[in-house]
Amino acid sequence: MNHDQDHSEMVVQYALNALPPSEVAGVQARLAACEDCRKEMEALRPLVASFVAWPTDVLRPSVALWDRLAERIGAPTGPAPEPSAAAQPEWQEPGPGISCKVLATDTERNRVTLVVRLAPGTDYPPHRHAGVEELHLLDGELKVDDKTLYPGDYLRSEPGTVDHRVWSETGCTCVLLTSVRDVLL
Repeated sequence: MNHDQDHSEMVVQYALNALPPSEVAGVQARLAACEDCRKEMEALRPLVASFVAWPTDVLRPSVALWDRLAERIGAPTGPAPEPSAAAQPEWQEPGPGISCKVLATDTERNRVTLVVRLAPGTDYPPHRHAGVEELHLLDGELKVDDKTLYPGDYLRSEPGTVDHRVWSETGCTCVLLTSVRDVLL
């Protein structure tokens, strides 16, 4: 990862409150010293603020769950933590280069909220949307058919529409709200 990607990732994690507590002061100092980092943080504020407007029964976890999730996302890699009594979402690999973590499931509306990561050079399978799909790109670049998305971009796809090709040359991370009944083509 290059220097710019390191700073972008740091700013995204800070904006999402996903940094370990031990790194917050260092990031705050870096933001104070780096104009590009501050500009990126300001660009992320509307996206992060928009999370508040999402339906509470779909995405907004309890404070305790949010704290645990922020710790897990920001935790350094290494040995897996000891399992706790409360079930925590786990990263799954539904296909090569594709990782996802389920944040919330709305069984009444057949919707799911996920964090999805595509490794560099990864294609997501073509699919038909069974319901509204909302994608918020957090980092990297993502191409959906003829559109290129950048960090902070939002894409809404209507029911019945098809994504023929979804891929990332750089790798990316997004928050995805979608139907559990999408059909892979």
